[in-house]
Parts: sequence; C-alpha cells; structure tokens
Amino acid sequence: MTGHIIVTDEEHTRTIAMRRPEKKNALTQEMFLAISEAIEQAQSNPDIRCLILTGRSGVFTVGVDIRDFLDAARTEADPVTPRGPIIFLQSLVNNKKPMIAAVDGAAAGIGATMILHCDYVLAGATASFSCPFVQFGLVPEGASSLLLPRTAGHQRAFAMLVMGRTMSAEDARQAGFVNMVVPTGHALNEAKKAARDICALPPDAVASARGLLKLPAEDLLRRIAQEEHVFTERMRSAAAVAAFENFLSRSKM
Repeated sequence: MTGHIIVTDEEHTRTIAMRRPEKKNALTQEMFLAISEAIEQAQSNPDIRCLILTGRSGVFTVGVDIRDFLDAARTEADPVTPRGPIIFLQSLVNNKKPMIAAVDGAAAGIGATMILHCDYVLAGATASFSCPFVQFGLVPEGASSLLLPRTAGHQRAFAMLVMGRTMSAEDARQAGFVNMVVPTGHALNEAKKAARDICALPPDAVASARGLLKLPAEDLLRRIAQEEHVFTERMRSAAAVAAFENFLSRSKM
C-alpha cells in the first residue's frame, strides 16, 4: 500500500489513517485504491470486527487532490475503468462491518462525503465539514445527495452541498451526522473506545442490526452512478477547469 495510508490491526479493529501532511491529507488515486484494498481485505478477515477511518497531522482530509481533478479533466475519459474515488466509494457501500470515523481538523469534499457512510462519528472540537463542489463547477458525489438530506434535512443539505457552507463539529452534531464532539486531538482515542464497545457485542447480531439500519446497497450505488455521470461531465467543463487552475495557482503563492 502507498506510504500515505497507514493500516494497523489491534483488538479486532482495523484503523486506516490518511497521512500526507504536506498536502493536508489530500487524496490521490493511489491513496483511494489503498484505502479500498484495506476495507475489502477486512471483509474476509473474521478477526476484524470494526473499522476506523482517521487522518494524521491534525487534519482528516481536504478531499481529492485538485491536481488529479485537473489531470482527469485534460485526458480522455475511460468508460471502462472507474476513477479511484468511485472504487473507494463502492468499497464503503459494500462494507459489511461497523465503521467509525475519527475526525480532527478539516473534512472537505469527499472527506465529508465518506463520513456519511460511517456508522459512528467522533469529531474534535475544531473539526469542520465542507463540500465545496459547486464552487469548483462540480456537483455532489458519493451518494451525498441522497444521504445528507436524509440525515440533516433538505435545508441543511442545500446549504452544505449547493452553497458550500462549512459546518462546525457542533453544527454537524446537531445535524445528526456526528455522534459526539470531543476535545481536539482526542477523536481517535474515543473512536478506539467505541470500537472496543462494538467488538464486545455478538458480531452476528451487530451485522444483522447494522444491515437493517443501512439503506440498500443498490440504492446507494445507483445514486453514486447518477452523480458520477454528471460529475464527470462537469469536471471537463470550462468552468471547472478554470476553477482547478485558479486553485492550483493560488496554492503556489
């Protein structure tokens, strides 16, 4: 696996940590594939009963590396091979084991989207959640257009997914997709405690109960495919390319 993804197994829990501090844990194609592999391998390992997603260096992840967006926009689309983010999102949907998110710092773009697929979310007091897709000329992805209104209501979802408004950790708790706000830097420790609680329960009963709570995988995958069709079209638009180039030029200053 890429060195930017750290996978550790302890006490029946697999922790998947994003670590690319120089880019605020911005996710590359290789990182998406590495996380997907770690999730998929856990499915057939009976010793792993719970998964934790987290970031390192005081940030969760600022989302997809904009350079990857620009490179994809400038190359011919491959209708056969899905993009790394889609493979990753599919692995989240197909995951059958409880997944906890431990969020410190920024969770932006797909960093916020992946939270919606988790079963239990701990956020540090200074964590933030944002989906600036429309500002880049894009649209929501990862079934967020289905999951966020269901959790937080249409108005909050519109503010976040269309207007690009940022939610604080407390805002996200009130919106329903964060379980608990903890002191900054303590999210991972609290996530490990929650994982121990989950792992102490009968695994078959946990799996059955979780399955009853989740939306059908086919509904989520269908919405991801719908979003991806529009997302890919928008990603190649002049407005989106200009937004990517402007962002990258500003980041060099």
